[in-house]
Amino acid sequence: MKIKIDNSNSSRKKTEMLCCFVLEDSDKILGLNKISSEITASIKQSLKDINGEMGKITIVPTNNKMAAKRILLAGIGKKEKITNDTIRFVSGKIAQKARELKLKEFSIITPPSYVTEPISATSQITEGCKMALYKFEKFKSKKEGSSPDLSILVSKSNRISKAIKNSEIISDAVIFTKSIANLPPNECSPTTLATFAKSIAKKNKLKCVVFSKNELKKKGFGGIIAVGKGSKNEPKLIVLEHYGGHRNEKPIVLVGKAVTFDTGGISLKPGEKMDEMKFDKCGGCTVLGIMKAVSELRLPVNVVGIIPSVENMLGSESYRPGDIIKLYKGKTAEILNTDAEGRLILADALAYGEKQYSPKAIIDFATLTGACIIALGTNVAAIISNNERLKQKINESSKRTTEEVWELPLNEDYMDMIKSEVADMKNIGIGRAAGTITAAAFLRNAIEETPWVHIDIAGVAWTQAATKSKPYNPKGATGFGVRLILDYLQKI
Repeated sequence: MKIKIDNSNSSRKKTEMLCCFVLEDSDKILGLNKISSEITASIKQSLKDINGEMGKITIVPTNNKMAAKRILLAGIGKKEKITNDTIRFVSGKIAQKARELKLKEFSIITPPSYVTEPISATSQITEGCKMALYKFEKFKSKKEGSSPDLSILVSKSNRISKAIKNSEIISDAVIFTKSIANLPPNECSPTTLATFAKSIAKKNKLKCVVFSKNELKKKGFGGIIAVGKGSKNEPKLIVLEHYGGHRNEKPIVLVGKAVTFDTGGISLKPGEKMDEMKFDKCGGCTVLGIMKAVSELRLPVNVVGIIPSVENMLGSESYRPGDIIKLYKGKTAEILNTDAEGRLILADALAYGEKQYSPKAIIDFATLTGACIIALGTNVAAIISNNERLKQKINESSKRTTEEVWELPLNEDYMDMIKSEVADMKNIGIGRAAGTITAAAFLRNAIEETPWVHIDIAGVAWTQAATKSKPYNPKGATGFGVRLILDYLQKI
C-alpha cells in the first residue's frame, strides 16, 4: 500500500472512492461541504441509514456528478466518545471495504481539528488502513492480491509528513511481528528466529549476537538449557543492540519470551487448542518488531532486545518435575511443572540483561500464564512492576495507543508463595491461586533493583474466542506491545 498526502479540494478530488467520517446524530459530512445537488437526496438517506453510529459504513454512487466515483460515509460515533482508537478502527473498516471492491486506490478526508487532533487522526488513518489490509497468506495457494493505495486529504506540513512516515514504520513493524508470530512450528524454530534477527540487524545496522547451545551451557544459562533439552531444535539466546543515544547512556533492555512451540513438556498440555502454542513465541516476536522499528525510526535512545528461544518438547533428555536447576544468576529452581517453562528462560535472560548492560529499565513480554486470561480476559494485558515511575510511563503509552494494560500487585506474600523447601525457588506457586502474580514473582527474583515492568500478553497476543473484533487485528497474532513500547521509547 502506497500512502500519500493530498491537499486537494475534497469535492473536486478524482478518486475511485472518497471516504468521509460522520458524527452520530449529525447530518454533516466532516470535511466535505460542497455536494452536487443531484446526489444530495441519496446522501441524506444514507446519513439516516447509518446515523453516524460507530463503525457503520455505507456507499453512495455519484453517477458522474462529482469527481469521485463514489462516496463512502463512515460513522465515528458521538464526538465526546471518540477515543485514540476511533479513527484507526473505522479507517481499518474503510480499507477492507476498498479491498473488497477491488479498488486500485481510495481517499480518506481527515476530520477537522474540532473533532480530533489532525496529526493523531492522520497517524490513526495510516495505522488502521495498513494493519487492516494485512493477511497471513504465506501458505495459501490463492492469495488476496495487492492492496489499494491511499490518499489522505489533509493540509500538508512537515509534522503531518513525519507523522505518516512514523506511522508507516510502526505499522510495518506490527505486520512484521504478526507475520513471524503466525508461522507454524515446523517453519519457525529458535534457529529461524535467530535468522530473522540477523536479517533485521543487517538491514538496519543493528548489532546482533546469537548464543548457541554450547555457549549457553558454558555461560550458565541453566533455565534455557533445561527447557530446550527435549527438542532436536537447539535453544538460542538472541541479542540485538541499537545505539542511538550517547554511548555512555544506559540502555532500555527489552526481553521477550520465544517458545516456538510449547507442548508443556512432560507435564503435557491437553490436546485441545495445543495448535495455538505456536503463539508462545509472541513475546520474542514483539521484541524483534520493536527493534526493527527503533532502528528505522532512528530513535535517539539506546535499546537492547534479548530473546531467549526454545522449543518445549518431550524427549529422552527432557527436563522433569522434581529436577533442580541452576539459573544464570546462580539461584536454584525446583521444577514442579515443566509447563511453567517461560519463567525459567525469562529469568536467565533478565539476569543476563541486567548484569551485561546495567540498564536504566527492563521491560519483558511473555505469553506467560493462562491465569492472566482468567483474570483479565483477552483484551487487556497484565503488568507487574517494581517501579512506580516506569509503570506510570507504560500506562500513559497504553492510553495513547489503546493497547490496554492493567496492573496486578506484587508484595512479599506473593514472593513467599514460590519459596521451595529444597531450592531457592519453585517454578509454580500454591495451587491455582494468583498464577499470573506468582509467575512474576519468579521473574522478580532474577533482577536486583533495576526498574522493571513485566507484561503478560497471554490473553492479547493472538485473537481468541472472546477477543474484541477489530479490523486491524485479523485472526491470528496481534502484534500487541509493538505500538505500546515504541510510543514509550519516543516519549522518554
